[in-house]
Amino acid sequence: MNMDTIANGLTTIMNNEMRRKKECYIMPASKLLGNVLRVMQMNGYIGEFEFIDDGRTGKFRVQLLGRINKCGAIRPRFSFKAKELENWEKTYLPSRDMGILIVTTSQGVMSHHEAKKRGIGGKLLAYVY
Repeated sequence: MNMDTIANGLTTIMNNEMRRKKECYIMPASKLLGNVLRVMQMNGYIGEFEFIDDGRTGKFRVQLLGRINKCGAIRPRFSFKAKELENWEKTYLPSRDMGILIVTTSQGVMSHHEAKKRGIGGKLLAYVY
C-alpha cells in the first residue's frame, strides 16, 4: 500500500531519468503531486505533464527532459520560517543557486525562491536539482 504519493512520484521520475526515458507514468495521482509537478515544470526540470483519468485514482503522464540529477521527498515535512530557509537550502541542496526546494505555504505550493521573495513560511515537501 502506497502511503506517500509525492515520494512515490519523485522516485518514479528519478528511476526513469536514470534510464534516460523520454516519459513516465506516475500513479496514484493527487492534487498535491500535481502542484509539485507544476513547480518542477515552471523551473524547467520536466516538460509537459497531463492527468489521465482511469476511473480509479488516476495517473500523470510526465515528459522528461533529462535535467534532473536528483529529486526526492522530504520526510518528515519540516516547518520553516522565512528566515530559516537558508539553513534548509544548505541541508538539502548541493550548492548555492543550484536546485530548488518545493514548499507548501498558506498561499499554495511554490519554490523556496518564491517563498523567500514573499517572506512567508510553511512546510518542506521536496527537493530537486
